[in-house]
Amino acid sequence: MKTVIIVESPAKSKTIQHYLGSEYIVEASVGHIRELAKNGPGGLGVDVENKFKATYKVDKKHAQIVKDLIKVTKNNRVLLATDPDREGEAIAWHIADVLNLDLNEPNRITFNEVTKPAIIKAIEQPRKIDMNLVKSQETRRILDRIIGFKLSPLLQKKIKSESAGRVQSVALKLIVDLEKEIEAFVPQTYFTIKAKFSKFEADYTKNKDKTLGSVEELNAIIEKLNGPFNVTKVNLRKRSRQAQPPYTTSTFQQDAVSKLNYTPSKAMGIAQELYQGIKIGGSEIGLITYMRTDSVRLNDDFIKEAQSMIETVYGPNYVGKIKTKNTENIQDAHEAIRPSVLEMTPESLKGVLTDEQYKIYELIYRRAVMSLMADAQYEEQSVELENQGEVFEYGGSRLLFLGFHKGNPEYKEKSSTILDLEVGKRLEAKEIIHEENQTKPKSRYTEASLIKDMEEFGIGRPSTYAETTRTLLARKYIEKKQKALVPTEQGKLTILELDNYFSNIINTQYTKKMETVLDNISNGEHDSAEILDGFYHKFIALVKHADEHMEKRKPTEVGRDCPLCGAPLVIRKWRKGEFIGCSNFPRCKHTENLT
Repeated sequence: MKTVIIVESPAKSKTIQHYLGSEYIVEASVGHIRELAKNGPGGLGVDVENKFKATYKVDKKHAQIVKDLIKVTKNNRVLLATDPDREGEAIAWHIADVLNLDLNEPNRITFNEVTKPAIIKAIEQPRKIDMNLVKSQETRRILDRIIGFKLSPLLQKKIKSESAGRVQSVALKLIVDLEKEIEAFVPQTYFTIKAKFSKFEADYTKNKDKTLGSVEELNAIIEKLNGPFNVTKVNLRKRSRQAQPPYTTSTFQQDAVSKLNYTPSKAMGIAQELYQGIKIGGSEIGLITYMRTDSVRLNDDFIKEAQSMIETVYGPNYVGKIKTKNTENIQDAHEAIRPSVLEMTPESLKGVLTDEQYKIYELIYRRAVMSLMADAQYEEQSVELENQGEVFEYGGSRLLFLGFHKGNPEYKEKSSTILDLEVGKRLEAKEIIHEENQTKPKSRYTEASLIKDMEEFGIGRPSTYAETTRTLLARKYIEKKQKALVPTEQGKLTILELDNYFSNIINTQYTKKMETVLDNISNGEHDSAEILDGFYHKFIALVKHADEHMEKRKPTEVGRDCPLCGAPLVIRKWRKGEFIGCSNFPRCKHTENLT
């Protein structure tokens, strides 16, 4: 008898097979082997009257894979090593169900890094499939199916929008609502004043509140200033700055967007390659830990190893304290994203990794190591100068100790002068200058800032961030202008109607609450059937009301008549864009390119 280990990815299966002997067979399921069927009322694939019992079927592209798995596992021990998250747990259950495995047997193993020690340890500590996690994933899938299958056709029929989703539509609402703020913004004029001295400039303190809103007020202050400035306060203080914690999925995607100009999807794809294994010296080696996580925890062994390396390379003063952060709704007790083999420095892999792989690996490696380094130390100075009762301020700082910055070879310190001043000293200003400014609206979302807010508002989970922006772009609800995410007219119309008819469900508070409920299901605290039943009947009532009252938008006429039947030509949509078609469709099928 051999042991068959089943993972999701063929690349990961090759890496693991390399680590294990001939008594193991490593196979890949290539993701989900089954999908929710489309039978029953509304094609939901669930029996609404029987506690929302789901029906699954093996999809066509996995039919042969399933046959092969059944054949290779016959009379062998089976260990399910799918990804260590809710989705991976569900995939393991689907495989077990198809293979008729005993769910009371410990046939599930998990590991956060694809390294030989981690895999051997996992094999030695198998457990049962966690059915609470499976139920939580199934509930999420059914919720998304109900919303997608009921709401999307309604929007298609009424306003020609392609789709709606529990997470997707709330993310779109964030973008549209921000755009409304920007469009409604009315800029206001304000003035700033600076006093220029021989070695520094001091700012008029009221500038912080933008209180100089008129030329008269500005001129009154400038005319009032007379003679030397008197130094009234000089404060010096030490300040520490901590390193940022190691990457979660959210913070990793944000930095990949802002620092490397990669899309979230591209960054996650490259991270997946590093996690599954890269061929190095004839061997497949997993270089980073699992990249879907909302934890900043690090493995104790990694901490000790990294601290030892920091002491050796930089000196004992650069070893920092362990930092922890408590975050609501952390999905799993995973580690943060970190290098799985500390000796594999980015420099040592420069000729092995592609340029894109190298940039992502360096980002992850540096962040994990720097998170364990000592705080940077600064000296900060604040100075107040008074002239005729009006107060000006100066702030300076200098770096005293590099701390964690030492781990970043590209770091450049931006210091300002620490002045040699005492209280009571009088200084003559070389010049008083002023500037006219205007208040500015908030910045539009970028992919990085949208992910940041999605995490902050509790919308979605690590596995959904990248997919959300990609879907909104594909549906043409938003477009990217430079780096900004700008809602299209169709995106605005979609949110207008969702706000009119589904505001109780399509909002950040409800979505966050539902994520908490899903987490509670995974902990065994909530019954999934009760949650689905409560949601379903409320939602279906909203859909029915919207179907009866939502106005059906007529397509835009182009100002010409159809050459075949004489009916007005209109702009129509399909999945690849827009075209000109006859308003008499389907009786007349005349079409033209929009150009």
